[in-house]
Amino acid sequence: MTRKKKTRSLADKVTIRTGRRKDYKKWRHENPDQVTSSRRFVVKKQQQRKLQAVRKLARQQSGQSIAIHPDKEADSPSGEHS
Repeated sequence: MTRKKKTRSLADKVTIRTGRRKDYKKWRHENPDQVTSSRRFVVKKQQQRKLQAVRKLARQQSGQSIAIHPDKEADSPSGEHS
């Protein structure tokens, strides 16, 4: 008994009339509501985004703060532009 090779490809999981790649692309284009990312992929991307946000925040906090317009803040403390 032979076992089917494991694959992450969605093309093998979708049963359509011909099974050709071109037909799958057409079906996917016509039925965007039925095509979803795998749960594994979604979780992986969520983790990556969280990690990226944490790293960005750490970079922002560790960096030195600079006064962009120090002379303008001294001239108009109420925030008015002249």
